Amino acid sequence: MTGILCHRLVLLLAGSLFVPSAIGAEPLEHRSDLTPRDAARVERVTRPTTDFSKPEAFELMQGGAGTSRHPLSSDAFSHFSTNITFAEEETFKLGNALFRKLWVSSPSSTQASDGLGPLFNARACQNCHLKDGRGHPPEGGADATSMFLRLARPARTEAERQALDNLDVVNFPDAVYGSQFQDMAVPGLASEGEMTIRYEEVAVTLGDCSVVSLRRPSYGVSNLGYGPIGEDTTLSPRIANPMIGMGLLQAIAESDILAKADPEDVDGDGISGRAARARDHRSGELKLGRFGWKAQNASVRDQSASAFADDIGISSPDAPRHFGDCTDAQSACLAMPNGVQTRLGDTEAPDPVLDLVTFYSENLAVPARRNVDNDSVLAGKAAFYRAGCISCHTPKYVTSRRADNKAHAFQLIWPYTDLLLHDMGEGLADGQQVGDASGREWRTPPLWGIGLTDRVNGHTFFLHDGRARNLVEAILWHGGEAQAARDAFALMDTSTRANLISFLESL
Repeated sequence: MTGILCHRLVLLLAGSLFVPSAIGAEPLEHRSDLTPRDAARVERVTRPTTDFSKPEAFELMQGGAGTSRHPLSSDAFSHFSTNITFAEEETFKLGNALFRKLWVSSPSSTQASDGLGPLFNARACQNCHLKDGRGHPPEGGADATSMFLRLARPARTEAERQALDNLDVVNFPDAVYGSQFQDMAVPGLASEGEMTIRYEEVAVTLGDCSVVSLRRPSYGVSNLGYGPIGEDTTLSPRIANPMIGMGLLQAIAESDILAKADPEDVDGDGISGRAARARDHRSGELKLGRFGWKAQNASVRDQSASAFADDIGISSPDAPRHFGDCTDAQSACLAMPNGVQTRLGDTEAPDPVLDLVTFYSENLAVPARRNVDNDSVLAGKAAFYRAGCISCHTPKYVTSRRADNKAHAFQLIWPYTDLLLHDMGEGLADGQQVGDASGREWRTPPLWGIGLTDRVNGHTFFLHDGRARNLVEAILWHGGEAQAARDAFALMDTSTRANLISFLESL
């Protein structure tokens, strides 16, 4: 009897929730890089489809002309964009070598490789972004190399609140442990401690009466090496993001992103995406934030410099912190030698190191779609659109003609993101402000490549902290502005829900 009632409830609620959404495109914002003729063409091409009977033109090539068509393997995220020049292939390969480079502590006989830490989370970029893919929580006793805790406390004075408003700082670090909890240290120095995770299983009943168990995490720190952590310090777990398509995301016209923002929810659809601001590391100029879980960096270069300094403890021209995230309270850390070699430059990773790693990061190709004409995938795409998921996961863009690299310019791409900040509800809240992002807001992550996570990284852990063990769990954790889409998914019948997952796995 319960099953019959549950089935009737599905049909009843599905009639009100699972209906085609208003998915016509808004008029294209003026783009100075386009002629009026091109602007009309771009508006037409990027308008969300209403025909799910067949794939859209060029949908297979989700990374534009640079899409990788290599046979699928664990290296699917590690190929260069196919439309870069032959000379640029050499630059890419040099950047790849530096991305994989293992840094060592100072002093060392390998003088171009020392400067690690002194406190750090990884010895190489590749250690977090394994195979250029997604990080994971430390499951089954595995190490936490590709996951760490961001630390921050709230503003305490009016002057500090003003500094946050002006984006002079993105937040305030813990007085002792800094802005990132680092569980590794060079020889002779104590690490900051260990991250602890406890999970509580929470049962969720779907509309077809099947039950899914979600795991609610709680985070802490133990074996602290430098005394107590601040009582008002928040712990925000982060896993490493995939690296593919970053140059293309950087090339999306700013006006196309801003056109999607609706901070006051003027249209009343319950979606109030906000554009994040970020200060350029070199110029200090305020720009549109695009990268990081909270869109705290404006460019791939800024994201790379931050990772060098915070994750590995390596200084660069854009973040010249030779002691990484060491604080004034960690005198032993500040007393350690650094890896600056005067003959090479005044930082541990002087130019062209940052230039090469940035180029590599900008030109990792997006793999081609799979099964775009499969009936289940097409039905799943229709379900994804009609549930309202594209309100945040914008399917496609045509990049700016003025992109810094010709390979990224005027490309039709399918990242499924609006790059805006959204309130994702209390369930996913970390309570930590980062720049313009509140403790409940996260940047919409791109979805391209998500279906290859298991093949590349050997796991299916999703969301910012890897709490979701599969795509179904990831969707069911959505709340806040995504609550209606989440509920529509939960109320789908079994086959429709499976089709939607098949669509995601094809990306």
